[in-house]
Amino acid sequence: MREVAVIGVGMHRFGKTGDDIVGTKSVGELCRTAVDAALKDAGVKWKQIQAVAAASSRFSGGKGWGLNGNDVVEDLGSTGVPVYNMSAGCAAGGNAFNVGYSMVAGGVYDIMLVVGGEVMPKGMIQTSGVEEATDPEFLRQRCIGMPGPSFWSTLARRRMFEYGTTEEQFSQVAVKARQCSVHNPNARFQKAISLEDVMNSPYVSNPLRLFQICPVSNGAAAAIICSAEVARQFTSKPITVATSTVATMTFDDMLPRGLADPITDCPNLHTEAQNAVTSAFERSAIGPGDISFTELQDNTCYYELAFPEEWGLCKPGESERLLMAGETTPTGSMPINPSGGFVSFGEATTAMGVFQIAELTWQLRGQAGGRQVPDAKVGLAQTLGLGGNATAAILKR
Repeated sequence: MREVAVIGVGMHRFGKTGDDIVGTKSVGELCRTAVDAALKDAGVKWKQIQAVAAASSRFSGGKGWGLNGNDVVEDLGSTGVPVYNMSAGCAAGGNAFNVGYSMVAGGVYDIMLVVGGEVMPKGMIQTSGVEEATDPEFLRQRCIGMPGPSFWSTLARRRMFEYGTTEEQFSQVAVKARQCSVHNPNARFQKAISLEDVMNSPYVSNPLRLFQICPVSNGAAAAIICSAEVARQFTSKPITVATSTVATMTFDDMLPRGLADPITDCPNLHTEAQNAVTSAFERSAIGPGDISFTELQDNTCYYELAFPEEWGLCKPGESERLLMAGETTPTGSMPINPSGGFVSFGEATTAMGVFQIAELTWQLRGQAGGRQVPDAKVGLAQTLGLGGNATAAILKR
């Protein structure tokens, strides 16, 4: 396996349809901005790209079939390059990055584009695309009346019971996130908020409030990856991909997401995320103590408290103390989501895994401005998607 490097990244600022940020732009227009920025950042011409790995979904673009990569190629110029369209829900961007990483590492291609972009429908994400009686997502959302926020609220309630987590502590995660996003020109929300602001926002599903849950957003991100040998032609300081992994949930997952899933006493509520991150640590020989900062999927503030404990970044029940002591800020001992996270960006599902790669790259280059993690050397990224999909990636300088 060859060493793989990231030599260019780009993004389109996140927003919503009709606002001053994205207006009525199509997913193709969003992706064009991100890809152009990544190509310019890398110093690479479009004709030098040998293949494209694209995150795709049913929400937008792709000729109605999730062929977002083909849309990107047609827009930038039909050069005949192979296109790989990956669909894995909210893990699609990380999945596309893994495909690109694996092909470059395996010597199939020397230089590739990884891209993800999304124009999201209004309202809460309806994950089930069909009214099918054997589809657990359809049953959960339509029959039980439990969309994403209700599901997350049950996880939050469990944490409150087990560790004494308070609504104020969940709110403080959002306050910290917006303190970071003030310094992020790509974030949808760039205004600081107070604890009072969060606590006064309405409940979406008790105990979770509006400002504690990421909204849907439109946005795009892109990365240019290549072999270490090729990277030396473009930069003297490439960012190395220590590893990229993909995983799914296991039988001992505590969440009964399938019709025949057993109910267990496994302490881990998302085994797919645990499996992806653990695999990344094992394959890279990099441990939790080596991580300078983490970009994790915070659909809600609950995850920023739970995931670091599940992955060994800190001890069980310790996240609240670290949060309140300021240790999860960019200048703390365990920086979490210095970008501002999903809570500050909103979720453009297929773009999120690539957005994390861009943030890791800027941080490791020392280009993150007011949200910069001092002397960042190793970054961890993680996504979680529908169907028990998950990805992780570790980048280093």
